[in-house]
Amino acid sequence: MSLNRRQFIQLIGLGGGALAVSGCAPIVSRLAGGPVKLATWPGWDGSPDFAYLSRLTYGPTAYERQRTAEIGLAGWIEEQLDFSAIDDESAEIRLRPHDMITRRADALAMWDQEDVIEPFKQATLLRRVYSRRQLYETVVEFWTDHFNIALAKGECWYLKVVDDRQVIRPHAFGRFDELLFASAKSPAMLVYLDNQVNHKEHPNENYAREVMELHTLGVDGGYTQDDVMELARALTGWSVKENWRHGDYVFDEEAHDNERKVFLGEPLSAKEEAEAEEALSRLVDHPSTAAFIAEKLVRRFISDDPYRDAPELVAKTATAFQQSRGDIQQVLRVVLLDGLLNMSLPLPLKIKRPIQFVTSALRQLQAESNGSMAIHNELALMGHSDYDWPTPDGPPDEADAWLRNLMPRWRFALQLLRNDYDGTRVEIPDDLLPSDAPAAEWLDHFSDLLLGGPLDPGTRLQMLAVLPNQNEVTDETRRLLAAGVLASPAFQWR
Repeated sequence: MSLNRRQFIQLIGLGGGALAVSGCAPIVSRLAGGPVKLATWPGWDGSPDFAYLSRLTYGPTAYERQRTAEIGLAGWIEEQLDFSAIDDESAEIRLRPHDMITRRADALAMWDQEDVIEPFKQATLLRRVYSRRQLYETVVEFWTDHFNIALAKGECWYLKVVDDRQVIRPHAFGRFDELLFASAKSPAMLVYLDNQVNHKEHPNENYAREVMELHTLGVDGGYTQDDVMELARALTGWSVKENWRHGDYVFDEEAHDNERKVFLGEPLSAKEEAEAEEALSRLVDHPSTAAFIAEKLVRRFISDDPYRDAPELVAKTATAFQQSRGDIQQVLRVVLLDGLLNMSLPLPLKIKRPIQFVTSALRQLQAESNGSMAIHNELALMGHSDYDWPTPDGPPDEADAWLRNLMPRWRFALQLLRNDYDGTRVEIPDDLLPSDAPAAEWLDHFSDLLLGGPLDPGTRLQMLAVLPNQNEVTDETRRLLAAGVLASPAFQWR
């Protein structure tokens, strides 16, 4: 992936006219404290922290870099794991205009879809960009992908709002068994995978198959078609209310199959609703579940190929999962403290998926944004709009899936720095560097800001070569250089 001279000129449109200068920040920004000004950036000192923080956040800002310099990366991870103790009021203030995300399912169902979906997506973006609970938000995204639900399926357009609030976020750092149980009783999941129509007279296998293939054991986890059928029978009657408290979970006794079932080689002893709960507990305790979750977590934080680059870590993570019965914080400590922080640099390559690319650009440029749909429309063009992945497996976590659609990223880089997106502004102060600083110094500053260190010499020379005058640096020049760094190959990787 390289950026040649012609592509760079096309990307940032030299000679295309002056770039817009942003206006005043909205009042919500002032109440929330606003972003840290770029001028407070500490400057690159050769520390490797930036590389590790790029795996643990949606883009390291001055705050994360300064905090890790104070308490070390291990201390920062422990601090982040105790997320509820982190003051996040400034992010919460930004969410207040989007109170739609706090409403019950039956209330949400009365609104138009766009009036529910838009604030939900905006709130998600705002949390990723402005929350100081960065590790928590990255793990929330991991479980959102793991228990993927697409808004386009049936009533999921409002049920997923409740699922996010009551299933994913409360259990993201909790216990896997509790998370799995909450997901299994989530009306959004029941609708998405058709279990609300799973009746003893006509069993539906969809959720039973996916909960084993995608949520617990994995496709090669040792279950059979008979296990799929037996679990589907155990899950009959797990449904969604249609009248009073519409959109809540309900167990329909009349729809449940109470006949004997044998699941994973052993009879189920419980009856009625508890029968499926017994089966789910059996899935949690199965060694294939520990191995499957361990592999996915190591893939998310370490490498696209966990068994090639970190096989011992996968095994150690699986052991921690089994010994703690899925205590997610304990498992994360193994992945991050025993795994990530002990990996030598350079880390195995992990591409920024579109969501990570956009959020890191917004965070590291200290953009002021209301999370408007203009940004989400760009994410859709990149193929990674929140809650829109159509299949239950969730968005892929390997580079090959994202390398074929890079042009929208380059366009986003330019338009972001031009302040072309309604509700989003990037300020680059004139006095960030001395008034006579040449373009090379500005480019080095943006490289430090966005990459955690210098650009490779070839790309640096290439970018500077397209400027008509490297000693006369205008606001437009600064913005073009920043856009160029966002579009550079180095910024596409975490």
